Amino acid sequence: MPALADKSRGIIMMVLSNLAFIINDTWIKLASEGLPTGQILFIRGAFAFVVILGVVLATGAYRNWRSVCNGLVAWRTVGEIGATLLYLYALFNMPIANVTAIGQIVPLMTTAAAAIFLAEPVGWRRWLAVAIGFFGVMLIMRPSLSGFDVFSLAALASMAFITLRDLVTREFNPGTSTLLVIAVTALAVTLAGGSLSVVEEWAWPDLRQWSLLAAAAVLLLCGYGTSILAMRLGAMAVVAPFRYAGIIFAVIIGYLVWGDVPDALTLTGTVIVVATGVYTFRREMRLAQQAAVPAGEPVNQPSA
Repeated sequence: MPALADKSRGIIMMVLSNLAFIINDTWIKLASEGLPTGQILFIRGAFAFVVILGVVLATGAYRNWRSVCNGLVAWRTVGEIGATLLYLYALFNMPIANVTAIGQIVPLMTTAAAAIFLAEPVGWRRWLAVAIGFFGVMLIMRPSLSGFDVFSLAALASMAFITLRDLVTREFNPGTSTLLVIAVTALAVTLAGGSLSVVEEWAWPDLRQWSLLAAAAVLLLCGYGTSILAMRLGAMAVVAPFRYAGIIFAVIIGYLVWGDVPDALTLTGTVIVVATGVYTFRREMRLAQQAAVPAGEPVNQPSA
């Protein structure tokens, strides 16, 4: 059955996307030992930009350059730069599983932001899910009497920038070139890294660090590409929940590479965030399906 095959391929692409992103994070974290953040961003970004530029030229996507000359792409780029800088700051100072777990709050933040800034209808059930999800994040971040850990706050702030990026992306014209958006993003992050590196002390990477950064750049682009394929091949309601596979990969890699073992509170908070995220997503899909029912047909409408 073609439809079933597409769903299966979509799920595989989503899982591969999360694996690519986690391995990218792992290699970047390993390369950070002895290299400043700005230099890492600049080198990885330069590798990524060269690769994506080759794809843009080979496919002829550059002919559609006008599609990325607008304010929406600019705001998306701002979101990507802010998210990248803050995420790497957290990643270099926290267990990879904890940073990944905090990252799962993005769907809930997107729901809340869409209601506040885009006036999208969100009922009490989804607001309750958002509140419970943030409680789960608090268990992961675990503030002490002296306040929040600055690295956990950086991770949470990076998710706010990702939410900005995703909300802006929703508003893109269908004719906007995905390849060009990726190219613009890679170039912008590279320039941001170069600007940051001006105030840092550069260190010449050794062969291992060059290899890690080059491989991370390729994995980053693979993550972008497979995530796009996942959404195009399979129905969103089917493939999107598999984004949480990243948590499993992060826990396994964190243990194998650094010996990190999440404690009970971190695991509990992670389960809460994932459960509320899956519930929120499925509720949104159900409401969207009901909204698509032709007028006049009886339908049991739940509150949003």
